[in-house]
Amino acid sequence: MKQHIFLSSPHMSEEGYEKKYIEEAFDTNWIAPLGKNVTEFEKEMEEKIGAGKAVALSAGTAAIHMALKSIGVSQGDVVFCQSLTFSATANPIVYEKAEPVFIDSECDTWNMSPKALEEAFEKYVEMGRKPKAVMIVHLYGICAKIDEIAEICGRYQVPLIEDAAESLGSTYKGRYTGTFGDYGIISFNGNKIITSSGGGMLLVNTEDAEKRAEKVLYWSTQAREPAPWYQHTEIGYNYRMSNIVAGIGRGQLKVLDQRVEKKRCIQEYYQKHLGDLCGLHFMPAPKDTRCNCWLSVVQLDEDCQVKPLDIIKALEAEDVESRPVWKPMHLQPVFSGCDFISLTGDLHIVDDETGADNSISGQIFKHGVCLPSDSKMTDEDLQRICDTIRMLWEQTSSENSGR
Repeated sequence: MKQHIFLSSPHMSEEGYEKKYIEEAFDTNWIAPLGKNVTEFEKEMEEKIGAGKAVALSAGTAAIHMALKSIGVSQGDVVFCQSLTFSATANPIVYEKAEPVFIDSECDTWNMSPKALEEAFEKYVEMGRKPKAVMIVHLYGICAKIDEIAEICGRYQVPLIEDAAESLGSTYKGRYTGTFGDYGIISFNGNKIITSSGGGMLLVNTEDAEKRAEKVLYWSTQAREPAPWYQHTEIGYNYRMSNIVAGIGRGQLKVLDQRVEKKRCIQEYYQKHLGDLCGLHFMPAPKDTRCNCWLSVVQLDEDCQVKPLDIIKALEAEDVESRPVWKPMHLQPVFSGCDFISLTGDLHIVDDETGADNSISGQIFKHGVCLPSDSKMTDEDLQRICDTIRMLWEQTSSENSGR
């Protein structure tokens, strides 16, 4: 019986670093709510990637929520948000009763288009509704055009949030993602490049980072006032990371570089063994960046006879997990009333089954497949995947020659 291959699953260190920190928490009875692992995890992350102040939270989504709240986003405000992303990027905007305006991607990075962002600013400033924040995403570990986007945000004096949930370990001009914006977001969900079983981290990179981080700590621990009794003057949240979870995260952080190298090797393997297939292309590798290759993603040409769903079904039949590219937020029913800024002209649906449109993000979604990128995969696993995918092209070629 063939072993199941995951898209991207937890990979604990062979050295057992995680167990050491968990056992220490048990031995000292610091199971919850906080403890040494939490504060040390924050410090170690700051030192590793060069962030201002780090706050360990229960999820990357919680970190986005706290970033928006720290900026002062509230009811009626506008937040510019990348459309091509997971819904967790956009949902916290609505938590604060603000209005997301989705921005299209561009082909060079698959991330937010600086030109579309500029157009969005011109439109909303003219309306007297300058956005309260801009949120970019480093999709699948691919760095967005940070310099251009940061320049636009700086010119309009609007804070920048980097959703680096998928890009921990990726660098732009030698500097880690999550450290360029006023706020950076990291996720330690089970499928991420390192995991703490769950959890996330907010990186605060402002000049007053310590003060803002303290306020986030206050909100994320139920906004409890420093009084002998339980007193609250603001609404708080139960968002703090536990000491056990942080212990797993500390152990995982020690092997981050190893995981990045493995993920990059997986991408290189696919490129070597699938790169000659007609109509198949790999995700971009922008200049001056180094991608963590959290997921290896391919795009198929419009006229390619093999379709994304063909690859997904063929792999599924071999007990191998794959996935479509994220469906853009502007195409999600829950956000159907939100504005979408694109440079593709008149938008129209080009795929009735998926609801994909002719925007750049819509096309990336329509033609994209996330290949298995589990860091525990062997060369035999990768060969099995590549053989399955190549068979689809061979079958198509055979069918064409028989006509």
